[in-house]
Amino acid sequence: MAKITYADAAKRAIAEEMRADPTVWAVGEDLGRGGVFGQYKGLPEEFGPERIADAPISEACIMGAAVGAAMMGTRPIVEMRFSDFALCAIDELVNQAAKARFMFGGQAKVPLVVREPIGMWRSSAAQHSQSLESWYAHIPGLVVVCPATPADNYGLMKTAIRNDDPVVYMEHKNLWGLEGDIDDAPAAIPFGKARVARAGKDATLVAWSATVHAALEAAGELAKEGREIEVVDLRCLWPWDRETVLASVRKTGRLLIAHEAVRVGGFGAEIAAVVAEEAHGALKAPVRRVGSPRAPIAYAPPLEDLLRVTPATIARAARGLFA
Repeated sequence: MAKITYADAAKRAIAEEMRADPTVWAVGEDLGRGGVFGQYKGLPEEFGPERIADAPISEACIMGAAVGAAMMGTRPIVEMRFSDFALCAIDELVNQAAKARFMFGGQAKVPLVVREPIGMWRSSAAQHSQSLESWYAHIPGLVVVCPATPADNYGLMKTAIRNDDPVVYMEHKNLWGLEGDIDDAPAAIPFGKARVARAGKDATLVAWSATVHAALEAAGELAKEGREIEVVDLRCLWPWDRETVLASVRKTGRLLIAHEAVRVGGFGAEIAAVVAEEAHGALKAPVRRVGSPRAPIAYAPPLEDLLRVTPATIARAARGLFA
């Protein structure tokens, strides 16, 4: 086992795939200087400007060029810098990339990875702090990935690059520097397979991305009160691991879903609905959800903190499952 940061884990996966497959390349703003967060540091020197391509400030142009290149047989990694900026390229991703294989009757494929850093980052304000993963989960044709650990950021990036459909790959900005263990010979991680991050018997807590770490901290606090909470890291929102979630809920009888995204219309509602439809008889309490209020994210730290989903917020909601 070795320690590696979340950012370096994805960079390692990208470098390995680029060395193994000459059709893999990356394009986006600021790549020539190693990326805004250093997530491409060293790659421009190794692979040159043709494969680590610095692009003008036009998300629509970047995405459109990458979609065309993918349909012509390459495997582009598109760097959108922030998920908020990717909205400038929503037509190219949602109306073109996601639908091309279907509309051409399988004659074309779009093996595209779109990196969209998500989440609150201290004082980044309303246009640089959003978590929009549920938008993409709603679109047929897109895979949606939200890794929470360095090991998962490595393994899921490998799978994303090799995948023949467009992948919206959402990394949380607050996780870039997170260190974690990774195997000496790590492997790709299949899509749609959740990770049980902590075993428990009293309640199931489902989360993804950075909220997994808040959920684990909350579960630790609840353990001091005698409650054993099972934490399920979803890892992928589409496809998502219904079987693992349902099996956990049938074991514990209680479910809490926590995510940083706005609670209204968040993906937690989809999970709650599926559990209500398929495991209603196992529930000992109503399903609960924790998410951000439906409000723009403020620049001022005290106002920003009011919108955060914290370990304390999660623990308080979890206690309500036993009331």
